[in-house]
Amino acid sequence: MIWTNDPTRLMLVASLAMSYALVCLAPYLRTRRKRVAAQRAKAEAAATPGWIVAYASQTGNAEDLAGQTLATLRLAGIAAQMSELSELHTEDLQRAERILFLVSTYGEGDAPDAAAAFAGRLMTNGLALPQLHYAVLALGDSAYAQFCGFGRALDQWLQAQGAQSLFPRIEVDRSSAEAIGAWRQQLSHLAGTSDAPDWSAPAFDHWCLAERKLLNPGSAGAPVYHLELEPLDGALPAWESGDLVQISAPSDPERAREYSIASMPADGRVHLLVRLHTHEDGSHGAASGWLTRQAALGDAIQLRLRQHRRFRLEDNAQRPLILIGNGSGIAGLRGHLKARTASGRARNWLLFGERNEAHDYHYRDELATWHLHAKLEKLDMVFSRDQPQRRYVQDSLAEQADEVRAWVAAGAAIYVCGSLDGMAAGVDAALAAALGRAALDQLAAAGRYRRDVY
Repeated sequence: MIWTNDPTRLMLVASLAMSYALVCLAPYLRTRRKRVAAQRAKAEAAATPGWIVAYASQTGNAEDLAGQTLATLRLAGIAAQMSELSELHTEDLQRAERILFLVSTYGEGDAPDAAAAFAGRLMTNGLALPQLHYAVLALGDSAYAQFCGFGRALDQWLQAQGAQSLFPRIEVDRSSAEAIGAWRQQLSHLAGTSDAPDWSAPAFDHWCLAERKLLNPGSAGAPVYHLELEPLDGALPAWESGDLVQISAPSDPERAREYSIASMPADGRVHLLVRLHTHEDGSHGAASGWLTRQAALGDAIQLRLRQHRRFRLEDNAQRPLILIGNGSGIAGLRGHLKARTASGRARNWLLFGERNEAHDYHYRDELATWHLHAKLEKLDMVFSRDQPQRRYVQDSLAEQADEVRAWVAAGAAIYVCGSLDGMAAGVDAALAAALGRAALDQLAAAGRYRRDVY
């Protein structure tokens, strides 16, 4: 080793060492602040039992509404704390006088990932709660057979434990403004105030469709397009990898469609990956048809950004990452890989599935370049129809169970993005087989197992 007494070089080395130490220390300090704040809130609640606003969120909608609910209570002078459902324990439920539950449903009636531990730990047992008064706001999508399944199950379990409902369960179909308005009305009545914070969603901004490219010509699947959009006023807003955009289609402006952002602000544009959806009658999806077929380059698109805190890197930014997905789910994972390469974090493993390598290898050159230059440590592409027997990404994951365990033992976080049907359930089963269900639930509760599936 060559050593030097040059003061300038010594100062440079010390500065670099200090910068590295600060980068490593930042996630620890953020986690510690959150833990201290949660402990303080619990201590205050124990001293003065009052209201709890509990939420279970998959994409952030229930968490946002919980924050607005908490603000309304506090504006009325009511002492209240907000808590993720997974953080509530037996003593919390038995001590609290009133709890307002705002919970979403994942897939076909399941609890959101972060609430799975609560459901398994408490809702499978009996618990006397005669002192508890509660209300449930259940968020869901009526396109699924088990609409608001988890919210309904929670409500029924609370009733069975002797808890008393403050008012009937309110169910929200696809962020229905009418249902959310009913919740606000009941909340204002309980709080004794009509002076509530503004709950309205941000207005849509005018963006321009700047580029559109078909990525899978000749594919046996539906067409997939890479889109690039720019704000018409020229001011590019900030976002983080994992965040979403909401698109308002002209034919259905009341229901915004959400898409994962596949780029970073440094790219200068919002990149989306949109698969054209075709209904049984041959018509196209309101948003996907508009974005991929009807809108011309240069046309204005109604768009707004939405934070997706459940799929951001946040405290996982310094960890190794296992990124798993299929189809258009590569969009959300590409955003994370772009963020990782920009920050110099190369301990990344991508497992991704599609139909045929010849037609459906989205972003092939980009992924190959990252892999070649050691910015993507492991790259496993799985093409289901390139061999006689169908093979999926969960099959590759199961075959590499030892590798999965080694990465998780080294501190890795797992992100899954793509289709709910088939892939998400198969990947979850493969991970549970490799790690154990209890360990996987613990990873979810700790924010190290995150999913954006649809």
